Amino acid sequence: MTDSRKDFNFRGLFYAAADAMLLADNSGRIVLTNLAAQLLFGYTEAELCGQTVETLMPPRYRKQHRRHREFYFNKPEKRAMGGGKELAAQSRDGKELMLDISLSPIKEQEQLYVLITFNLVDQRLEAEKALRASEERFRLVKQAAGLCVFDCDCERKTIYWDEQIRRLWGGDSNETLTYGEFMAMIHPEDRAARQAAYDQAIDPASNGKYNAESRVINPKNGDEHWIATVGRVYFETGRASRLIGIVRDVTEQKNIEKKLQAQRAETEALFKQQVAVSTASAIAHELNQPLAAISAYSEVAMHALHNDAFNTDKLSRALEGCVEQTQRAGRSLHELLAFLQKGELVTEKLNLNDIVKESLNIVCNDGYGGFYPVLHLVQNSPAVQGNHTQVQKVLVNLIRNAVEAMRAAKTPIPTITITAQTLAKQKMVMVIVQDSGPGLDQETAKRIFEPFFTTKSTGIGMGLAISRALVEANGGRLWVKPGSTPGTKFHFTLPVAP
Repeated sequence: MTDSRKDFNFRGLFYAAADAMLLADNSGRIVLTNLAAQLLFGYTEAELCGQTVETLMPPRYRKQHRRHREFYFNKPEKRAMGGGKELAAQSRDGKELMLDISLSPIKEQEQLYVLITFNLVDQRLEAEKALRASEERFRLVKQAAGLCVFDCDCERKTIYWDEQIRRLWGGDSNETLTYGEFMAMIHPEDRAARQAAYDQAIDPASNGKYNAESRVINPKNGDEHWIATVGRVYFETGRASRLIGIVRDVTEQKNIEKKLQAQRAETEALFKQQVAVSTASAIAHELNQPLAAISAYSEVAMHALHNDAFNTDKLSRALEGCVEQTQRAGRSLHELLAFLQKGELVTEKLNLNDIVKESLNIVCNDGYGGFYPVLHLVQNSPAVQGNHTQVQKVLVNLIRNAVEAMRAAKTPIPTITITAQTLAKQKMVMVIVQDSGPGLDQETAKRIFEPFFTTKSTGIGMGLAISRALVEANGGRLWVKPGSTPGTKFHFTLPVAP
C-alpha cells in the first residue's frame, strides 16, 4: 500500500482536491482516498484502502456495479459512469447518497488504475439553482436600469449583442455581427466621433476606457434613439483583444437636456441683453448732461469766434466750461465702472485640470456635446491663483463658442483640444482651447473682443468681451491666434499660486 502511494507523483494534488476522489486498481480495490472522499463517506483512509469500491454501494446495486467495472476495464476511457445518470452510494451510517460519478483511466508502470470522482447531485443542483438565480437577478437589474450588454472581439472584428440591444436597434435575430455592420447602424453624423472613441480605447498607450454617445436609427420603424456606451478594452501581448461594455438608451434624457438647454440659452441671452441694455442706459444717463453742456459751451465758443466783436473772456469761459464738463463725464464714467465692478475679487488656489474637466461636463450637460475632446494637461501641474467661478465661466464660454462654430460649419469630426502649459519664467500657466472648425479671418480676429461685436445671428457680442475682462481681473491675459490651422485657437494665462 505504501509502495503504491509512492508510485504516484500526483499524490499531493490528489489529496488537496476539493472533489471526493478514490483510486482503484483493476480488481476494484481502493488504493488511495483523499480527505474529501473520507468526509463524504464517513470512513478513514485506513478503513477504505484495500476494500472494493462496491463496499460503498447499497447492497442492491453491488452486482450491477461489478458489471460496470468489468466492462470499463475492457475498454478504459474517460467518461461518466452509468451513462451520465445519477447513481447511489452509501455512507458509513447507511445513508444513501445520489452522486454523479466520473471515471478516468491512469496507467502507471504497466499497471492500470481508475480515478473515480464523486459529486453530490444536491450540490450540483444547488449550484445550478444559484447560477439561475444569479442570472435572473442580473436580467432584472439590466431590465430595470435599461442596460444592454455587448462583447466585441477586437481581433476578429465581431460583436456579440444581447437581445435587448437588438430590440432597441431593430437588428435581426443573429447574436453576433461584424464591426462594419455595427457601424452602419450608427447615425452617419456620429460615425466619425464613434470611430475616434474606439481608436482611442484600443490604443495600448491609453487606459482602455471606452465612452461614446451616438444616435442609432431603427431600420424597421425609423425611430431614432440616443445611446450611451461605456466599456473597457482588455489587452493581450500589447494588443487589444476584447471590448466589453454596456449600452443605455438615453433618448429621453437627451430630449429633456435639449429642452433645458434651450431654456437656459434663452434665459442667458435675455440676461446678457438686459445687462447690455442696463449698462448702456446707465452710461447714457451719466453722460447725457455733461455732453449736452459741452455742446452748449462749444456753440458759445463757435459764436464768439465768428463774432466781429471778438470777446476773449467769453471764449475763455466757454472753453473752460467744455473742459470742466469733459472731466465731469470722465469722472462719471469711471464711477459707473467702479460701481459695476464693485466687490473684492475672492481668489484661491485652483487645480486647473479639475476645472477643465468640470467645464467640459457643464458644456455637455447644457446640450453642447457631440464633439471629441482631446486633453493635453500637465500632470502635477502647479496650482493657479484665481476665482473658481470666473475661470470656469471663461472656459465654458470658449468651449461653447467652439462647438457653435463647428456645428455651423458642419465639421466632419468636431474636435476640441485643450492644452495646458507651464510658463516657468513668467510664473504663469497657459491654457489653449483649439477647435477643428473653419477658423477666423484676420479682420474678425482683430474685432473679436470688442463689446457688441458678434459673428452669430443670435449673439449680442458680450461673451468674449466679458471673458477677457474676467481673465484680466484674475491677473492673466486672453487672446486669439488668427490663421491657425485647423480651427480657432484661443490662449489665456493665469498666475501660478504663491
